[in-house]
Amino acid sequence: MNGTLKIVYMGTPDFAVPPLRALHESGYQVVAVVTQPDRPKGRGRKLAPPPVKKTAAAFGIQVIQPETVRSDDFHQRMRQLAPDLFVVVAFGQILAPSLLAIPSMGAVNVHASLLPRHRGAAPIQWAIIEGDAETGVTTMMMDKGMDTGDILLMEKTPIAAEETAVELHDRLSEMGAPLLLETLKRLQTGDLTPIPQNPAKATYAPMLKKTDGEIDWSQPAERIARRIRGMTPWPGAYTFSDGMRLKIFKARVLERDISVPPGTILECMPGELRVATGKSALAISEIQGKSGKRMPIDDFLCGCRLPDGTCLG
Repeated sequence: MNGTLKIVYMGTPDFAVPPLRALHESGYQVVAVVTQPDRPKGRGRKLAPPPVKKTAAAFGIQVIQPETVRSDDFHQRMRQLAPDLFVVVAFGQILAPSLLAIPSMGAVNVHASLLPRHRGAAPIQWAIIEGDAETGVTTMMMDKGMDTGDILLMEKTPIAAEETAVELHDRLSEMGAPLLLETLKRLQTGDLTPIPQNPAKATYAPMLKKTDGEIDWSQPAERIARRIRGMTPWPGAYTFSDGMRLKIFKARVLERDISVPPGTILECMPGELRVATGKSALAISEIQGKSGKRMPIDDFLCGCRLPDGTCLG
């Protein structure tokens, strides 16, 4: 039955690779993969293919890389393929209603949150930043809104206490693959009833900017710690000391009364750089300075002095 369903797969980053692999290995007929154009990457700024393109090429699936999916040429190419379904996973472009109308069964999206919470481009990061106890993956039928379509299936998972955005990303990506297969199976058998989202419960997870990583030491330590985890690996949480940018990778909350201004470095302990916050303190254990090398705080402090009383930010 799988082979009778013609699918056009749309996806771009690493997150979209496991679902594509699952479709291919389960015998679905993926007639084309649509992904973003190759982009400059690294210090050499050489053109690099998106992860989904490399995976599709390994499977022998034709790859289409439009600058925009709004062009008449792209619409015509999709009509010629005559797909039964679009499967969209972290593609990176908005699909117009005229495009969504081309597949006979519509378009299914795999989204990394428990919709309607965290609609938007960065649901994984914001789930951590906002202190959610759990998150998950949702499959939905796409409509003209941003992540507003009817829910098909959902799988939940707790967010671990020290989990970073990159760690949660990898878990949710793998969770999305079997959830997509179950969704398609039940769509084909008619054993699935789409459920409208409750817009009153919707929250938004906008795309992160580099400036979002700057630490506001007046915030409570717990919130700063979540922001550090949510910003790892990109854009990275950072602060400044005398103009030097310090990127922080690991920190834990210290419950204690603080009587100095937020951002003030407290007494140092082995393996920790303690900093006052708006509420309690933060113990930094992994950091990166101007050398560009991520290192334990003790190693960092061997080459860069940060005396007690220094104010960060």
